[in-house]
Amino acid sequence: MQKILLPVFLLGTIIMMLIMAQTSTLLTTPASPLGIINLEFAYNTAKTNDIINAWALTAASNKIAAAKVNTYSDFLFLFFYAGFLFLGCKAVATNIKRGMAKAGHFIAGATLFAGFADVIENIGMLFSLNGLISPVISFCTALFSVIKWSVVLIALLYILTGLLVMTYRKIKY
Repeated sequence: MQKILLPVFLLGTIIMMLIMAQTSTLLTTPASPLGIINLEFAYNTAKTNDIINAWALTAASNKIAAAKVNTYSDFLFLFFYAGFLFLGCKAVATNIKRGMAKAGHFIAGATLFAGFADVIENIGMLFSLNGLISPVISFCTALFSVIKWSVVLIALLYILTGLLVMTYRKIKY
């Protein structure tokens, strides 16, 4: 079953990345050179307000609406990337065995928490995008974003390292 689910979650992740890349192109401004990611890491009201003000409604565009679409799309994206990272870590842990297997199972579980952290982050961003900006919301949004990105990077490193180790073992033996 895992052999079927892993490619499905990978494909879903890639498709959602492409969709979200399209919706985020409008969000790049001098105040938000990384688009929606700048709002994810806006840890205080001053930074959040700078981004929201840069995205203010103009005759040419509605960047706040685009940011909302991007954030709502992220709820589907997080399902796919968290599932892919979970299954990827489990697959590597199963094939590597030994000491790194235990770490892989732990990291796999952490990827599910990263998905939960992304939900909290998205809710915080939606509050801000709807004008409910506060120090607590900005800080919590950024905190959960840091947690999410940290776990995602660790999981990706684990999967890539595991694939290299598995490839080396196949070549060696």
